[in-house]
Amino acid sequence: MSYQPAPDAAAAHPDGGIAQQQANMFQVSSHPVALLFLILFKGIALGLYLLGNFFTDNFVLLFVLCVLVLAVDFWTVKNISGRLLVGLRWWNEVREDGTNEWIFESRDAAVPVNASDSRMFWSVLYATPAVWSLLAIAAFFSLRFQWLLIVIIAVILAAANLIGYQRCDKDQKRRWNQLASAGSSSFVSGVVGGLMSNALAGGGGVMGRLFGRA
Repeated sequence: MSYQPAPDAAAAHPDGGIAQQQANMFQVSSHPVALLFLILFKGIALGLYLLGNFFTDNFVLLFVLCVLVLAVDFWTVKNISGRLLVGLRWWNEVREDGTNEWIFESRDAAVPVNASDSRMFWSVLYATPAVWSLLAIAAFFSLRFQWLLIVIIAVILAAANLIGYQRCDKDQKRRWNQLASAGSSSFVSGVVGGLMSNALAGGGGVMGRLFGRA
């Protein structure tokens, strides 16, 4: 009796394919809670912006709620999501002379990162400012200048996180390359030094026999 594999659930139920992919995304994640909040706050902010008028006509209330959610999302991504999902963290400090200093933290090269978490993190990080930029264009051409204020704040916060993590990722790769180069140099120096020592030791024995007492 030959074995026949069971049909794929997504193929048997095409409508459930997206739901299954989303479930798998959280199942394979090393930090599903962090991944959930990475998406959740952004979805709440977009929902308030796009659907808020269906529940209230109070623009001030919607503005305050949107800005609060965007601020919480910015802080969460900068301090928690990036550290857990890709092992990166950045912040900016103002020096006494008024200049800004970028400070980066990154995981050790020996610590692996979940490929699914990394892919989702960077995809969401790039998609967020792109989506808000499209909404900014729509708000501008529809003359909704009040709502444009919300979109501008969203674009600024999303772009700040994107730029910060891009620089942090470049700093991480630069440091890893330096460590790899230093390790390679130490290895080569050790090998060459050992060969030279052996050669000198061997040469000393030959010279001793040539000029020594017979």
